[in-house]
Amino acid sequence: MHCPLCSHTVISHYHRDKVRDYWQCNRCQLVFVNAQQRLSPEAEKAIYDLHQNSHTDAGYIRFLSRFAEPLKQRLSPGSKGLDYGCGPAPVLAEMLSTSGFPTVGYDPFYQPALPAGTFDFVCCTEAIEHFYQPGKVFEHWLGLMNPCAVLGIMTKRVMNKERFANWHYKNDQTHVCFFSEATFSWVAAHYSLRLEIAGPDVVFLYRDKV
Repeated sequence: MHCPLCSHTVISHYHRDKVRDYWQCNRCQLVFVNAQQRLSPEAEKAIYDLHQNSHTDAGYIRFLSRFAEPLKQRLSPGSKGLDYGCGPAPVLAEMLSTSGFPTVGYDPFYQPALPAGTFDFVCCTEAIEHFYQPGKVFEHWLGLMNPCAVLGIMTKRVMNKERFANWHYKNDQTHVCFFSEATFSWVAAHYSLRLEIAGPDVVFLYRDKV
């Protein structure tokens, strides 16, 4: 077994519940589910199809605003972005576009045609915890980011083992990778990015140079 983020092979058992085992990388501190206990792609998509997120859902708009508002404060006027993992309804892309930041969406299940070009910002809200190979995703993001681009991520963070045991976030079987502040610090150091912890579930990573 190796870590799906940093490929390290020193892995420790972290937690077991009635459904799955969780493992932690001793280097980047990512907590993850082993491949044998993941859902099939068909079962995974069936769960996503039940989501009712839309631009008419006021609660969902408020939820996304907790990410969109601080992101907009960190962007230059007219910055162009990519909403990576946007789901069937690219609500965040619409919110940002109407605020003067043209944004397109990509989703491996619902919008699998990746828009061409590079971007001034890439955002990923409540999606990175679903990715089987987050290391490859970060590499992909870096290839899509312009110099001085911003990468914004929204995901709930692991605090410690005691809280993890009773954490509702892990109970969603489509969630397979769990990041902590230490994990994001490793990402920043490894990819020469600058990390900002902007909230309890929001981080920004800045590419300050090529």
